[in-house]
Amino acid sequence: MHPTDTVRPAAAPVALSPSRAGDFMTCPLLYRLRVIDRIPEPPSAAATRGTVVHAVLERLFDAPAGQRTPDAARALLRPEWQRLLEKRPELSQLFPDDADGTELAGWLADAETLLDSWFRLEDPNRLEPAERELYVETELESGLKLRGYVDRVDVAPTGEVRVVDYKTGKAPARDYEGKAMFQMKFYALVLWRLRGVVPRRLQLVYLGGGGQVVSYDPDPADLKAVEQKLLALWAAIQRALATGEWPANRNRLCDWCSYQALCPAFGGTPPAYPLPVDL
Repeated sequence: MHPTDTVRPAAAPVALSPSRAGDFMTCPLLYRLRVIDRIPEPPSAAATRGTVVHAVLERLFDAPAGQRTPDAARALLRPEWQRLLEKRPELSQLFPDDADGTELAGWLADAETLLDSWFRLEDPNRLEPAERELYVETELESGLKLRGYVDRVDVAPTGEVRVVDYKTGKAPARDYEGKAMFQMKFYALVLWRLRGVVPRRLQLVYLGGGGQVVSYDPDPADLKAVEQKLLALWAAIQRALATGEWPANRNRLCDWCSYQALCPAFGGTPPAYPLPVDL
């Protein structure tokens, strides 16, 4: 499918999420094509596997402690895949020539490996999450809305809050940890503004590459700095909205971008800007 097929009506953004903030910082044109033009992207096997694994990790806590075992998690994989497929039938194109089910079986086996990695990092029988797949949204004094989904929130008996996010890739090199932790600081800021409590710990649980946990303990100064960064980012987005200028930023993630055919950095031409320009 070409990226310009089945385009939804264009719309100006009204809020920021960690993913979309990351898109703009990575490449303004990527942000524009995803958020404003809303051009659909072909499904990704890796991203879809991540969605299914996240669903399993959420649903596993429906079982009582003692029954949250690796076998129980693996047993949830295929039903969660079927559940997702019912919601998004287009995902069937991930395995178009898989008549005997071999590709799907291998894909699910890779997901099992990720689940096994999680059990080596955390013991779900010793955890009782306060929240799972929590939608959070707040509006800053400036009027900027922040929103997103938090994978897990743990609350200690003493009231301390830990925010946990699962990543199905491998942990980044130390030089790139800050970019990954930005998402967690975003969530911490939203929770702080909503509940008046700074989370005690932010925890990224990487399931790929054998598994690794990366933690960070924020303080109010950290989160105020994130807030200022987001306000500056939103101001930059508003300027781009007004001018229609969304430059491409060639970077190491371009190899995985589905919009290369529309990107000047790769000889492509973006569609006409769909919103009014304030000249």
